[in-house]
Amino acid sequence: SGSFLPAALLPAVGLAGLIAISQLCTYASALAPATPYAILVASLAGFALSRARLTALARSVRERWLGPALPLLAYALALAPVLLAGRPSFSSYLVLGDSAVHMVGADYLVRHGQDFAHLDLRNSYGLTLDAYYNSSYPSGADTVLGASARLLGLPVIWAFQPFNAFVLALASGPAWLLARRTGLGAAGAALAALAATLSALVYGYELIGSIKELTALAMILTLGALAVMHRRWLLGPANRAVVLALVLAGGVSALGVGFGAWGGVTVALLLAVLLATLRARQARPRRAVALCATAAVVTVVAALPTFLDVGGSLHVATTIASTSNPGNLHTALRWDEVLGVWLRDSYKQPPTGVARAFTDALVAIALAACALGVLGMLRARAYALLAWLLAMVALLAAVSLYATTWVDAKGLMITSPIVVLIAWAGVGALRGGAGRLTGAPRRAAGAALALALIGGVLASDAAQYHAANLAPSARYEELASLDRAYARRGPVLFTDFDEYALYVLRDLDVGGPNFTSPPPALAGLSSGRGQPVVLDRAAPAALAAYPLIVTRRDPTASPPPAAYAEVWRGTYYEVWQRVHGAPIALEHLARSLAGTGYCARLRALAGTARARHTTLVAASQPEAVSISVRDLPLHARWGRTAYGVLMTRAGSLSVPFSVPSAGEWDVYLAGEFSPAFDVRVDGRRLATVEGELGGNSLVPNLTAPARVSLAAGRHEVVITRRSDAVAPGDGGAAVLDRVYVARASAPARTRVRLDARASTGGLCAGGYTWVEALPRG
Repeated sequence: SGSFLPAALLPAVGLAGLIAISQLCTYASALAPATPYAILVASLAGFALSRARLTALARSVRERWLGPALPLLAYALALAPVLLAGRPSFSSYLVLGDSAVHMVGADYLVRHGQDFAHLDLRNSYGLTLDAYYNSSYPSGADTVLGASARLLGLPVIWAFQPFNAFVLALASGPAWLLARRTGLGAAGAALAALAATLSALVYGYELIGSIKELTALAMILTLGALAVMHRRWLLGPANRAVVLALVLAGGVSALGVGFGAWGGVTVALLLAVLLATLRARQARPRRAVALCATAAVVTVVAALPTFLDVGGSLHVATTIASTSNPGNLHTALRWDEVLGVWLRDSYKQPPTGVARAFTDALVAIALAACALGVLGMLRARAYALLAWLLAMVALLAAVSLYATTWVDAKGLMITSPIVVLIAWAGVGALRGGAGRLTGAPRRAAGAALALALIGGVLASDAAQYHAANLAPSARYEELASLDRAYARRGPVLFTDFDEYALYVLRDLDVGGPNFTSPPPALAGLSSGRGQPVVLDRAAPAALAAYPLIVTRRDPTASPPPAAYAEVWRGTYYEVWQRVHGAPIALEHLARSLAGTGYCARLRALAGTARARHTTLVAASQPEAVSISVRDLPLHARWGRTAYGVLMTRAGSLSVPFSVPSAGEWDVYLAGEFSPAFDVRVDGRRLATVEGELGGNSLVPNLTAPARVSLAAGRHEVVITRRSDAVAPGDGGAAVLDRVYVARASAPARTRVRLDARASTGGLCAGGYTWVEALPRG
């Protein structure tokens, strides 16, 4: 395309090129496994063909160090929660399950491409892929994520957050070029670019892993930079349209045809400029036609999978645009969030108290800066820049008239960097002598405005960083070991609620009855998405399709039926395997579901067993003590919710309990524990609990068991939340619901054969978890 492209745009345009390559490779399913190597070859070819320019850029780094430093700084700040956690993780946990879908898609597409014919639609894994990626769901960002993770030998689950931070960092280059056009110097433009790409709303969406929107944002800002610098390429040879076309295609592939709103506005502005130059006879009609034709052809080819099924892509876009489902938003976002500051740990909730007052003040300053910025651009005759920036804001206003809560929020996020750049144009206007201030007062006013704008953004980001709920690394590593050990021996029934298991157990054709896409035959095992799975609700024959069942280690949960035997136990999970040749129970009677009618139903079951000469078997579980903490005296600054004790500040809670006999016992905490908690029993340090979160914040998660030797009688466990620190997650979920103490080393289920002729009273008094009638033989 020629050498007109500034170095600051090269990474973002390169991403667009990699999206095109990965989309074309994965569309041809036979080529899908070669996708990582195709992007590697293309990248190496780019280095080889640009040796002279690379050498020149390398030599200029010492003088122009802001160029490479800016995206590196943006990357480090965007990834700060994971980087400072010191463990592989991601920050969208407990916020939005869409990240799980993108992980599954990224992995599947680079292994199998757009071949969905062999998916098993009886389980969650196949249903999820079919519902999304076999229905024209945009996958441009996913294919690059999957290919690059595979090339680096990283699991997609751990590459996900770095990839989001990387894509956001690439947006800082075009943001810097736009900021420079406002009259800011190199350092001021770097601060402006940092504030724009890390504005509070954008940072919040990066933390929840909005991979499509972040990729589209990088493409939109690049389009803006190309529009502003149109004099360098719009009237040149036709091959210079390749860059514009690649960026348009990258946005369409990442976001779908909905990207056409932003791309269309930019193209319309460029066409207006081109027509004006033709009327002024400053351009040749033939060259203009060739340039437009080149742009159209390259755009279609680079986003060919989307355009080949444009009808399906339109259906997806209209469905998303018209959905009444607000996702994880309880209420619509406020318009003032677009200004980049929001002094709250979540963009979904308004600031309160002093934070609200400071936020209002910063919003007022940003609005005044925007007005000053518009006047400054008019005075400097930066008409192309002003036209594009205002067109993007006008587009947001038009979309908000018809958009639903979910789409309107995405529009606010994508437009936020635009508005922040307009505010920073106010800083540039002050530096350029706008207003009555001159000399030192003018420079002081510009510096104060810049400090307020960048300080507000960084403070807003710090609040969200502090409250980030990081995914539980150790639990996923254990699941990954199960996926390797039992690969292709599925399907597996997964009773825990954690939709990221769709990716981690991808080689086991996982089915989760409480997932968004539950197995149709077992959907009734859960009372709703995210709720506990009760295996006792299943008809005996309904589980026969699952050779494996994976359950959480839970001393209170009913174990699988007699046809399954425990074959593995880890720190968090147990694996149950169907016994070869085991008969299917004729009837399954669970004490927890039968209620007060349990003994009567057991009497009837025993009578049927005697008449039909069937076998009765029962399950008994290890001793366990359950201790509620809801009525215990609390720290003055703690609170109670429907889900347990809210441990919002440093403090301790003493929980008395008793065990019936001496021996080894396992202690579990039920709740959500993002910050660090110390656990002591009878004054002895037992464990430190940190980053122990479950898939649903409304259902208590169980921590890893901690073993302790206890004498029979009364004891005390003390749970202490440490002093609040600046570590990521210290402001995250901190809820304690219960403490469980269970007999250690005992099997999760003991199978007992019952005598159907025994008295009903004796059978009822056995305390069995469930009883099954099995056919003889």
